[in-house]
Amino acid sequence: MGASLGEFCIRWFVTAVAVFVAVKVVPGIESGSAMDLALAALLLGIINAFVRPMLLLLCLPLILVTMGFFILVLNALLLWFVAGLFPAGHFSVAGFGPAFWGALVVSIVSWLLSSFFRASDGRVYPLTHHAQIKQARGRTLR
Repeated sequence: MGASLGEFCIRWFVTAVAVFVAVKVVPGIESGSAMDLALAALLLGIINAFVRPMLLLLCLPLILVTMGFFILVLNALLLWFVAGLFPAGHFSVAGFGPAFWGALVVSIVSWLLSSFFRASDGRVYPLTHHAQIKQARGRTLR
């Protein structure tokens, strides 16, 4: 289940673009520089990879009762937590409200962007150029 360096870079890029969009769209989320944004995306990705699965398991009853809405709350708390790891003026989230809307934006943008890199088997691959596109042969039922 090991991810390749290419897959890691794609996921980091997707997260960085999603966080950039959240900084531009959501009032209350600010980034000092592109390096701060890239570091925030990296930290968010690491926390989402290692901490979030445990939190999802612990919060499973709340997730089930709220029909999945609590996942957005958890994502907001993780984004807010990442912002708390930065010194003032580098990457900040002004409160839970901006964190919630920022997490929603990050989720939607990440989902949209990662769909460009996801294959039919669910794995993430770098985009490649295929010289020949194979046509499916089959019959349709009428």
